[in-house]
Amino acid sequence: MEQAALTQKAIELLKELISIQSFSSEEDKTADAIENWFKAFGIPCKRHINNVYAVNKHFDENKPTLLLNSHHDTVKPNSAYTRDPFHPHIEDGKLYGLGSNDAGGALVSLIATFTHYYAEENLNHNILMVASMEEESAGPNSLRGLLPLLPKIDVAIVGEPTLLDLAIAEKGLIVFDAVVKGTPSHAAHPNDDNSIYNTIEVLEWFKNYKFPKVSDVLGPVKMTVTQINAGTQHNVVPAKVELVVDVRVNDKYTNAEIAELLKKEAPCELKERSLRLNSSSISKDHPLVQSGIALGRKTYGSPTLSDQAALSCQSLKLGPGDSTRSHSADEYIYVHEIEEGIDLYIKLLKGFLQ
Repeated sequence: MEQAALTQKAIELLKELISIQSFSSEEDKTADAIENWFKAFGIPCKRHINNVYAVNKHFDENKPTLLLNSHHDTVKPNSAYTRDPFHPHIEDGKLYGLGSNDAGGALVSLIATFTHYYAEENLNHNILMVASMEEESAGPNSLRGLLPLLPKIDVAIVGEPTLLDLAIAEKGLIVFDAVVKGTPSHAAHPNDDNSIYNTIEVLEWFKNYKFPKVSDVLGPVKMTVTQINAGTQHNVVPAKVELVVDVRVNDKYTNAEIAELLKKEAPCELKERSLRLNSSSISKDHPLVQSGIALGRKTYGSPTLSDQAALSCQSLKLGPGDSTRSHSADEYIYVHEIEEGIDLYIKLLKGFLQ
């Protein structure tokens, strides 16, 4: 099929996906639509819960494998929407609808690219296409849960809105629960160990702390106190103050190293919720990145998290759309961004696979 016709079909698929409610863990109907795409093109595919995946026609276990991945779940629409989030329509070149930008445009562009290369012979890599579920919730059935069922993956492109620039690194995430303790008492009595006053010094420490290792691509580790909770009555000094600390980790540290460092140095009790969302990166010298640079695309480091965190191989985040539109009201993607996305993916892989 000609690229223009394939692109038009991809846009129609995106419209169909937008019209179907597909919140995390509720993607069964969008999974059906993606399965129907593969069936229409005569491509055998497999399904695990709401993950849909396929390999190229001439898959060879002796060759390395390139993963193409994006997700078809969405967040719930926020209250600021002025348009029906499930009504796909084009206005002034913009395709509106929930999930259009995050990450429907990237998903259908990758599916179209996979379809373009499906029957190609003599590629130097296999191609594995995965349309995954539960990315937005980082659920147990997301790409992370699917990996044991997949062939070994050597390198990956994760489709997210990057304005078609090459995100060669992505920050990891650790959420900590912190406790600042004190002596509970009646508010009328003297108390030199008020947990709320003790928190002032702790907050200053978190505000001013600098991690020594700074990444050329991702910059410094960013640590932010995002929640605080204490007290139940006006006349009672509480025994403790609870904080939540969000830490965005660069590629100079593992999450385990960050946790060890903070537990040793922080002036309060800390407990991490999970260490599994590590930072991701790919060498700027990798042939996949060099193929993109040769096409005029620039490289950068991404502060946002994606399914890259599930992968242990080198991975590149790349896709049509703009990350600043993600989770926003009246979400949209430009039609020309999808057209350009498919064209770039096809050219990028031509420079890499052949």
